[in-house]
Amino acid sequence: MKKKKRRQKKLKYTAISLSILVIFAVAGIFAFRAMTKEKPEDLLKEYMAHIEKKEYEEMYSMIDTKAVKEEKFLERNSKIYEGMEVENLKITEIQVGKKGGKEVPVSYHTVFDTLAGVVEFDNKVVFVDTKEGYKLRWKDSLIIPNLTRTDKIQVETIPAQRGQILDRNGRMLAGKGLATSVGIVPGKLENKEEAFQKLGEILQIQPEGIQSKLEAEWVKEDSFVPVATISGEQETEDKLLEIPGVMLSDVEVRSYPLKEAASHLIGYVQAVTAEDLEAHKGEGYHANSVIGRSGMEGLFEKRLKGQDGCKISIFSEDGTEKGVVASKIKEDGENIQLTIDAELQKSLYEQFQEDRGCSVAIHPYTGEVLALVSTPSFDNNEFITGMSSERWTSLNEDANLPLYNRFRQIWCPGSSLKPIVAGIGLKAGAFTPEEDFGNEGLSWQQSSSWGDYKVTTLHVYEPVILKNALICSDNIYFAKAALKIGQENFMKGLEGLGFKQELPFEIQMSPSQYANNGQIETEIQLADSGYGQGQILVNPLHLASMYTAFLNDGNMLKPSLEYQEEKQGEAWLEGVFSPEHVKAIMEGLIGVVNDPNGTGYALRRDDILLAGKTGTAEIKDSQEDMEGTEIGWFCSFTAEKEAEKPIMLISMVENVKDLGGSGYVVGKDKAVLEQYFEREE
Repeated sequence: MKKKKRRQKKLKYTAISLSILVIFAVAGIFAFRAMTKEKPEDLLKEYMAHIEKKEYEEMYSMIDTKAVKEEKFLERNSKIYEGMEVENLKITEIQVGKKGGKEVPVSYHTVFDTLAGVVEFDNKVVFVDTKEGYKLRWKDSLIIPNLTRTDKIQVETIPAQRGQILDRNGRMLAGKGLATSVGIVPGKLENKEEAFQKLGEILQIQPEGIQSKLEAEWVKEDSFVPVATISGEQETEDKLLEIPGVMLSDVEVRSYPLKEAASHLIGYVQAVTAEDLEAHKGEGYHANSVIGRSGMEGLFEKRLKGQDGCKISIFSEDGTEKGVVASKIKEDGENIQLTIDAELQKSLYEQFQEDRGCSVAIHPYTGEVLALVSTPSFDNNEFITGMSSERWTSLNEDANLPLYNRFRQIWCPGSSLKPIVAGIGLKAGAFTPEEDFGNEGLSWQQSSSWGDYKVTTLHVYEPVILKNALICSDNIYFAKAALKIGQENFMKGLEGLGFKQELPFEIQMSPSQYANNGQIETEIQLADSGYGQGQILVNPLHLASMYTAFLNDGNMLKPSLEYQEEKQGEAWLEGVFSPEHVKAIMEGLIGVVNDPNGTGYALRRDDILLAGKTGTAEIKDSQEDMEGTEIGWFCSFTAEKEAEKPIMLISMVENVKDLGGSGYVVGKDKAVLEQYFEREE
């Protein structure tokens, strides 16, 4: 009995001990929880950090879920925060209030960027102490103060007007225009398959693409569903309106009045891509923006695009505006005025549109670029109204390369380089204007070391001096001139004229070169370079800049493209030739146009003194090659400062071998200049 009592007593003590241990363990757990539980202020920071990362599920896991269902929470937060494009969210001035039961109030200051600018406000939230730790008691006002459950946030974008591109006389080269939106009203279609087929044929789009547009969720029987945008040709519109269910509507678009005549220069805009939005993040672009893709549209994009306005407002359930969260006034894009003469640009295009070539026109005393034309061309309006894949393929596969911008490239100059070589030689003291190089007939070689290679020319004349050599475009004279100058001085002379340098101009041009590997290596190559052959390649605008030295006392002018009132010529390279040498070269260049023996005599006028130089560059594999092509050049300009309408015009045409060589270019430029001089301003 005593043993049994002792056992019972022992068990009782054990139970008490265990109870005490359990009590201590539980107390320890609660103490540990109290020690490890995250503070409300830290949880608030964590919650706010999830917003920019679009981690809405994580945000929901931190709130008292009794307040709102998950689906509703995710939709509400994502629409508002992403609609406003919230970035750089920061909270400061966090203050934790006194704990009242299980609730802890926290006040804080919020600031973040939106489409409409900076939003800044004071706010407060309550954290509830639960078994799982503190949970945020979520309300709509946590997003924006005064926002209630039934309110809506509206983000209104006010589009900025893109700036115009104007010519020197204020004529629009790019700006606001009207096009025709072609749409379908589904309820008025009579025979869908037949209608889609006819539309596809007229608009050059696939019928399947039309069908897919009509299958969009928003489309109703009386909806106007846009399927294409066209430039508004009456004949095309009439055909479209014959199809039951088809309707036409005017729509505002970017327009390029000169079309093919200036497309390589002006460029075009297109809708932004996802890549554009990423590359230009924070620059005000959105899904409906356009961006300059090429030409002036691309070059002046930042100034042309402007800044869209934006307004973020709170609207009550009945549609009443409760307040404005943030607003930003729109800033229309800047108008850009170019030095371009639209009429001259158009005239040059019309003359050369069937040729593979380019033209550059500049004011010879100011450096203002009056025209930049590349042919053949394309209509940049097609990129606005929409280009079919078939049309895009056609442009890319065209052997004449209409998308290729020729005035940016470098070409073999042929005899158009001879006045430049003359200037280098005179400056180096290698010869004088009156030095007679001797009559060699129609072919010549320096020595028998040249083997079968000879320099040939087309005319025999005497005396063989600089003026006559320019008038008759004597290859032999300028081959000899290059050899007299010498390899090093020749290369140094060309470099002093901007070869191997970037042209200081708004549009990036390919740098001119005198050798493929940067070095003239042989005597024959040097001789050939003297008359613009060998491996000499020149950009047309750079050539024009070099020619300005003949009218500006030996100073090469810097070309410019953006218009300035009372523009004064700015030297790119000073003193490349002496005034005395310029005078001697000018005698020859005036003779080219005004002497009956001159290669540019067809351009002569009685009322305006003109000068110039022709050039025919042979592109062939060897001297014996009879299948090679020829590039035709003509550089012409008004020769007197008193000229009423000063101009320098350089045109280049590929493949003139069967067209009359450089004479073909002379005839075309003559027609252009006649229009230019006789046009009333």
